[in-house]
Amino acid sequence: MKITVINGTQKKGVTYNLKEAFLEPFRNEAEITEFYLPKDGPGFCTGCTQCFRDNQDLCKDAECVRKIEKAMLEADLLVFTSPAYVFHTTGAMKAMLDHFGYRWMPHRPAKEMFGKRAVIITQCLGAGGKSTAKDIADSLSWWGVSCIKRRSFKLMSEIDWNKIPDKKRNEMTSKLISLARKMKAIDYSRPANTGIIVKMKFFAVRMLQTGLGKDNPEYTDFKYWKANGWLDKTRPWK
Repeated sequence: MKITVINGTQKKGVTYNLKEAFLEPFRNEAEITEFYLPKDGPGFCTGCTQCFRDNQDLCKDAECVRKIEKAMLEADLLVFTSPAYVFHTTGAMKAMLDHFGYRWMPHRPAKEMFGKRAVIITQCLGAGGKSTAKDIADSLSWWGVSCIKRRSFKLMSEIDWNKIPDKKRNEMTSKLISLARKMKAIDYSRPANTGIIVKMKFFAVRMLQTGLGKDNPEYTDFKYWKANGWLDKTRPWK
């Protein structure tokens, strides 16, 4: 089993310890690849639009993006972690997600993503954990991922892991260990089911691409959809 983890911060604080609790049941059996942002991630997207218009390999951060994408495409399970920064994910996580805009459904989604499973772990002092998870889940869903488990935690009084009361720490880690055991029991030789929301997005974009292709048969995204057979009867899910 392969797990790819995208950490929204390099800080080894509360989010890090929650992530470690989730990964613990997998440690002896899974091959785990981790990226710590911003250290292992791309810089800010400059909006050059070359990834949309022509080829993602023309991006100034292409080498870094390719490395992360390869790890995600090869993984059986994706794990994203982020503390809440002003009710949203970290700037480093947002910068990374921006670089995968070309993989959103209206452009060139990777067919492998439609069978992926993902877990999002967020935490906040009082509020913002759910909106932080939504930031990440929005991209995952538009990439084609349907099976997304979210766990958001409210600290309420203390942001130093070592100062959080034992009862609170045990409560949070127990929930993550329970989720990890459920995820571990899955047969990953079978792709996750593609849900109705993702399918609706796919068919809406399919109509869009069909129209765009009539106007411009050389349009990059249209040619990608056509080459995959998605404008006919082929689908990226099983």
